[in-house]
Amino acid sequence: MAVSAHVSKVRSLYKRILVIHRFLPIDLRALGDQYVKDEFRRHKRASPEEVHNFMAEWENYKDTLQSQVLESAGEGLGPGKLGADLSDGKLGNFQEEQMGQLYELMLESTKPNRQFDIQEDGK
Repeated sequence: MAVSAHVSKVRSLYKRILVIHRFLPIDLRALGDQYVKDEFRRHKRASPEEVHNFMAEWENYKDTLQSQVLESAGEGLGPGKLGADLSDGKLGNFQEEQMGQLYELMLESTKPNRQFDIQEDGK
């Protein structure tokens, strides 16, 4: 029972994040969706301690992004500031590979001309 409850919780979080991504600009949505899919796939066989940290951080991401999207929708201004800065403490917990991934993600998400050439439906 505990395993199926955990799987259900992971799936629910994963799906909720993808739903929230629907409210992002199309290029950030594509980047975010792919990153989420890769990360959840990469952590399928993680240790219990890693899973605990992984789930806590993705829950925090979901909550932060959801509140930012709702705030932007309430103002009717489109997407405002998205995301949050990472503290030095959190950055210190990253492994070298994770720091590289984070750097690549930052470069891609801040490019003026992103690699994605995606058109919204109906345009």
